[in-house]
Amino acid sequence: LREGMVLEDPQRPEIDAELAWFTRHPDYLERVARRARPFLHLIVTRLRERGMPLDLALLPVVESGFEPYAYSPGRAAGIWQFIPSTGRHFGLRQNWWYDGRRDIVASTGAALDYLGRLYRRFGDWELAIAAYNCGARTVERAIEKNHRAGRPTGFWSLDLPAETRSYLPRLLAVRRAFQAPERFGLNLPELPDEPLLEEVDARGQIDLARAAEMAGLEMEAFYRLNPAYNRWATPPDGPHRFLLPKANADRFRTALAGLPEEERVVWRRHLIREGETLSHIARRHHLTVAALMRVNHLRDHRIRAGRYLLIPSASRPLTEYSQSVEARRQRRLNASGKGEKHIVTVRPGDTLWDLARAHGVSLRRLSAWNGIAPRDTLHPGQKLVLWKEAPASGSAPEKVAETLRPTRRTIRYRVRAGDSLWEIASRFSVSVSELCRWNGIPRNQILQPGQHLRLFVDVTEQSGSGRG
Repeated sequence: LREGMVLEDPQRPEIDAELAWFTRHPDYLERVARRARPFLHLIVTRLRERGMPLDLALLPVVESGFEPYAYSPGRAAGIWQFIPSTGRHFGLRQNWWYDGRRDIVASTGAALDYLGRLYRRFGDWELAIAAYNCGARTVERAIEKNHRAGRPTGFWSLDLPAETRSYLPRLLAVRRAFQAPERFGLNLPELPDEPLLEEVDARGQIDLARAAEMAGLEMEAFYRLNPAYNRWATPPDGPHRFLLPKANADRFRTALAGLPEEERVVWRRHLIREGETLSHIARRHHLTVAALMRVNHLRDHRIRAGRYLLIPSASRPLTEYSQSVEARRQRRLNASGKGEKHIVTVRPGDTLWDLARAHGVSLRRLSAWNGIAPRDTLHPGQKLVLWKEAPASGSAPEKVAETLRPTRRTIRYRVRAGDSLWEIASRFSVSVSELCRWNGIPRNQILQPGQHLRLFVDVTEQSGSGRG
């Protein structure tokens, strides 16, 4: 990595200031280096294959701290921080099942495509890096302005947004720190010059719990290497690839070769009842209507009572898929439950409606707390959680955010003209009541442009909510 660094490193006070911050916080870069460890060789290899400066391998330090679940107020996601529209422009699929912006391999390819295009446009890596942050047109306008005024048009002379003016200096400060960590009191890990991960193709949809078991990994570790998957399985139409440690990749391939096709995903038959619609059935089984139609080869939304639908189902309780949307939504509900927590054991004949009435809670809340549908059948011995005698104040937002890491993120949103509580809540997939509670404001609050709000968002629920 050090041998392939070619960017100019001028003596500038802006770089010194950024470096001073890193030296005052040595634990930060050490923590980032540990997060980068599995992925850095892969990124360096891709850069070398393209003949690009290896300095760029450190750009995710500036963008995301190499945190795969990083999420910004501008809805940028992943280690390379693509917003939805730019991600789609560079081929990163985003849907209910999967978000390519968090796919380490796919997003790295897209980021290098983008940076390569910007370099060809400006013929200068400093300007390309600046444009990656603020957009090519912003850099072009700054160049045109200086050209008309007869001023230099290099990065250090341009009138760029404040964030962009600190962006390149921060990257160059990180580069200095990685070049000579001992000089700045940093203890960065030595990484072997060999791949730590292998990419393995499962060649079809597969339950992630089964895949993790076949690879010999805990679910949390499996999701951290493969953070693009939002649910309990790979998408029906792919991708079906995983990044795995080398030893685990061999184990996975061996297990996959002997896996019967019918054991990749559990399929259940659902008897269609009078009055049911595809949307009701899809919601109950944590699917989209499109996914349900695809697996049942339906051409339209019409279904008939008495017939059966095939439902792809998780092999384990959804709460065991630690970073799936359903598991984290359940943790959020549990973390934000008010009052005293109770565990109820289901007895023969019990229904959710009976238990909700007996304990004085709503059927909707009891269902939500336990991640099940109101009409789901209960089984004797099943454990349900509920909260009673709720106090006036809810759980501290910081506690909620801490409980839901690594995919729960705190962001500070600046209100723009025309914003309403409902629009902001919808944009970030939270409820208006949550938004009001986090900021201590009433539901009828009139927002003012420039006002700042605090939100706790789940990054994997932001897919497809359209870096430019």
